[in-house]
Amino acid sequence: MRFFLFLGLFLLAEYYAFVVVRSAMRTFPVTLRNILTVLYVLLTLAAWSGFIFFRQINWAGLPHLVRNLYVAFSLGMMLGKIIILMIMLGDDARRLILWIASLFTKKVAVTKGTIVTGKGIPRSIFLKRTALLLGGTLLGGIMYGVTNRYNYHVRRVKLSFKNLPKAFRGMKIVQISDIHSGSFDSHAAVARGVQKVIDENADLVLFTGDLVNNKANEIQPYKDLFSSIKAPLGVYSTLGNHDYGDYEHWPSKEAKVKNLEWLKQTHAEMGWRLLMNEHVIVEKGEDKIALVGIENWGAKAGFPKYGRMDLAYNGLPEKNIPFKILLSHDPSHWDAQVRTEYQDIDLTLSGHTHGMQLGIEIPGFKWSPVKYIYKKWAGLYQEGEQYLYVNRGFGFLGYPGRLGILPEITVIELV
Repeated sequence: MRFFLFLGLFLLAEYYAFVVVRSAMRTFPVTLRNILTVLYVLLTLAAWSGFIFFRQINWAGLPHLVRNLYVAFSLGMMLGKIIILMIMLGDDARRLILWIASLFTKKVAVTKGTIVTGKGIPRSIFLKRTALLLGGTLLGGIMYGVTNRYNYHVRRVKLSFKNLPKAFRGMKIVQISDIHSGSFDSHAAVARGVQKVIDENADLVLFTGDLVNNKANEIQPYKDLFSSIKAPLGVYSTLGNHDYGDYEHWPSKEAKVKNLEWLKQTHAEMGWRLLMNEHVIVEKGEDKIALVGIENWGAKAGFPKYGRMDLAYNGLPEKNIPFKILLSHDPSHWDAQVRTEYQDIDLTLSGHTHGMQLGIEIPGFKWSPVKYIYKKWAGLYQEGEQYLYVNRGFGFLGYPGRLGILPEITVIELV
């Protein structure tokens, strides 16, 4: 039922989009109008083909530029038509309400084009032009976002904790998340992002999952770059939902297990200490803090719960560590379990959402469609004495771009 609902929605969007496009060309010469109509239909069919034959297409075998532009164009077409659908469906709903009202009042005349706006433009024409403009603007924005996929943005956060041991005051942590190395198509561009991490000279570097899209071989061409990230107190990491290969069709269970083991070994070869439902004690002088790292644990349906806080916490309370940092890939874990059962976790670091790679962020305001799925989707959150920071992601997945939500390197100073 859900599939047919979405299919019906998109088919309706296609209908309204075609009506709007044809309306915009009504004053064109017949030959030009026919040529543009055929071109529009062909582009629409090309976009739909990518969705229909998604699993049959060898995306990895396509030239990166062709693949990126195609995916961005298809996504932009889809979202643009959804905008057109919302506007035109709203206008038709208005017409229906007025028509029903006219049956009872006999005073409301509902004739297409009789209500005008501005300097005599019929409302229907005005709304069609507005819908086309907004839909086209969104399509253009999605295409432009491809140029931002490596536009790494450093975000700085200063957090104050009463129970932070004296030796760790002023400690600088760099968090990166959601590298998704299988999406990369430029070694040089990734190197610029890695250099920004290195230039921060952090005391501690923490990675919160999704090193790859599906397969361990995706990170191998970039292993040398990420191996260059060092920190005096170490580089620690955890797994995200994509690291397990759950979204890949494997020839056997053994092949999937082998892939995960290769990925774990790659973490070690890069000098990253992978935390698998365990904790480590970080020391500076006589002071200590704890890093707790769990496997992926998502509260949303469809995401695995491999994480085991009980295992990660085993023996930790007895060590009397005053300050604890949790690495947990999915931010939904914070509200679902951390805040209710582990209230001595001072700071949780997550990723996963990417901020949907699409949204608006200006001083004092941020919005993304992902907020309707995840309450905590980007940036800093606080409940009582506990903090959660959700990194917007270093890489990209699906949509090969960033529009409004830039790839992030987080610098956290503890005071």
